[in-house]
Amino acid sequence: MPLPPASSTLSGIRVLDLTRVRSGPTCVRQLADWGADVIKVEMPEGLEASEPLGGPRHGPDFQNLHRNKRAMTLNLKAPEGLAIFRKLVATADVVVENFRPDVKGRLGIDYEALKAVNPRIILASISGFGQDGPYAERPGFDQIAQGMGGLMSITGLPGQGPVRVGIPIADLCAGIFCSQGIMLALLERQKSGMGQWVQTSLLQAQIFMLDFQAARWLVDHEVPKQAGNNHPTSIPTGVYPTSDGHMNVAVAGGKIWERFAKAVGREDWITNPLYAKGADRSKNRDALNAEIAELLRTKPAAHWVAVLNEAGVPTGPINSIDEVFADPQVKHLKVAATVESPVRGTIELVSQPIVLSRTPSSLAAPPPEVGEHTDEVLADAGYSADEIAGFRSRQII
Repeated sequence: MPLPPASSTLSGIRVLDLTRVRSGPTCVRQLADWGADVIKVEMPEGLEASEPLGGPRHGPDFQNLHRNKRAMTLNLKAPEGLAIFRKLVATADVVVENFRPDVKGRLGIDYEALKAVNPRIILASISGFGQDGPYAERPGFDQIAQGMGGLMSITGLPGQGPVRVGIPIADLCAGIFCSQGIMLALLERQKSGMGQWVQTSLLQAQIFMLDFQAARWLVDHEVPKQAGNNHPTSIPTGVYPTSDGHMNVAVAGGKIWERFAKAVGREDWITNPLYAKGADRSKNRDALNAEIAELLRTKPAAHWVAVLNEAGVPTGPINSIDEVFADPQVKHLKVAATVESPVRGTIELVSQPIVLSRTPSSLAAPPPEVGEHTDEVLADAGYSADEIAGFRSRQII
């Protein structure tokens, strides 16, 4: 029975999902959530060489990554399994994988091999460091990319030593960039009629996300350093203590600086030569931050958040994760959505952060069980019930 559509946006697009862990599943989730027919291909149970990566199937991480998909088992290392896969490729639009670069060739599913089966196929590959080059064969994990991509050198308090970001940002960004590449290739295919090979890596994604910090080096040859909670160029911007915790304040530019000083009752800061201009505030950052901290400690965070936002100064609380999902604006945006899991019951997962007015995304189906749709997929591909039973008896599926 076909899955209920998550969206009509990508209806008619079929994706063969060979991904695992996080970067690849992040990419494929973007396609599944927008209505592509995603078929997650996994090894038959009992044939995994070791404990699979990615955490328990019914754990929160897996559940959040693999909704809106069908699932089948297929042994790609067996000639019969590879033949079945190639038959599926003939009617597919996209194949996504995040193996090490050499694995595709060994399995016989590299781009040239898939293109020979289906010239319209789009192969999307995510690797740690790129499909070629001196590091191509290295195993790539998020924290390694965070370090090699410069992020850990600018994260944390000055002098603290390197600090990783609290989410697997290289994995996540590589996955999102890969999904964007697939969309671009699908759009281009409408003109050319041809597929192509989409590639990205954790290292490339991480460096791209350095953004203005990378530009500081490339343009001005300035090496950014750790700045802790202080913004490196917009001052005063950072974390400040209040009488009941901490809060964020972001004061960028002269106009917001004046609004801030007036709102907290310190108009004298506007004309104080130590703080009057952006360059002055940068030079005297520590003294200014100390004065701001002393003042903000006198009242609770909620008071300052209300006062400063009313004055047009960007300000907000620093929420724990449970407080995030209790926030009224988060609830209004429907960032968490429910789905019915046959194993976990009613669960909430993170919904798409993109809103399309006519063809929205939804959580239409929970993550599939191992091989849940194998017979259905193979029957659609033209295999008989006897053939499918034979594949199962030989551990092809």
